[in-house]
Amino acid sequence: MTAAGIKQLVWASTLVAALSTGLMAGVFFAFSTFVMKALARLPIAQGIQAMQSINLTAVTPVFMAALFGSTAVCVLLAVYSLVSWSQPAALYLLLGSLLYLVGSFLTTVLFNVPLNNALARVDSGSVDGARLWASYLTSWTAWNHVRTLSSILASAAYAFALSRWNR
Repeated sequence: MTAAGIKQLVWASTLVAALSTGLMAGVFFAFSTFVMKALARLPIAQGIQAMQSINLTAVTPVFMAALFGSTAVCVLLAVYSLVSWSQPAALYLLLGSLLYLVGSFLTTVLFNVPLNNALARVDSGSVDGARLWASYLTSWTAWNHVRTLSSILASAAYAFALSRWNR
């Protein structure tokens, strides 16, 4: 592939990263601003059952493609930024990648998914379920705020990278 072809591919990948991390930010934002609040207003057993259902139905090809596709593009752009550090957009590519990979993807894997797995195992009508639900609402939402902010900032960093492209 020619240098011009690589440049076009990286530009297109950066656009995809800006859009996909923005899309993920929107999903996380919805949960942070109203979905979790709505679930918290339900009776405990219903809130648990609703979130258990959400967690099951979220595992769709479209959502997984958005989550893992964003991650893959961010990894590639991080590598490109490091080997092309003298490029004007490199800093923003690396920043966007790190924000999304650490603040969104790793947070999902290390915090949100384990909390979802614990919730999946609980009986929604049990005392243990009620105890878990109270801590789940607080912890899961706090980590989701991290994912939201990280994804928004990653999207902004990629937008800055695009703005620096022809300079």
